[in-house]
Amino acid sequence: QVQLVESGGGLVQAGGSLRLSCAASGRTFSRYAMGWFRQAPGKDREFVATISGSGDSTYYADSVKGRFTISRDNAKNTVYLQMNSLKPEDTAVYYCAADRGNALTRAALYDYWGQGTQVTVSS
Repeated sequence: QVQLVESGGGLVQAGGSLRLSCAASGRTFSRYAMGWFRQAPGKDREFVATISGSGDSTYYADSVKGRFTISRDNAKNTVYLQMNSLKPEDTAVYYCAADRGNALTRAALYDYWGQGTQVTVSS
């Protein structure tokens, strides 16, 4: 069992930055690939970024590529999402998720989810 707790969301102006954190419980954090997803009101949950267990492989949605950076610190059981050049369309609840398999962009295949953190970008 893995418990995930996100933090770092908030209100920011367009063009600003935020860093989200996701703290995981358990001793096997490095065995999990981690993903960030987001869900805006009235829309489906969408993939944002994923990182391998070792941290040496990352993949991003086209909509955030070049603006967002996913990273992890396995010693601290934490994954991060650095978000720069934020746009109003980035407004959503952001979720982190843990995957023991090869879920990559497929939300349905992730094993554990956090409760989400709200990010609001004003224009």
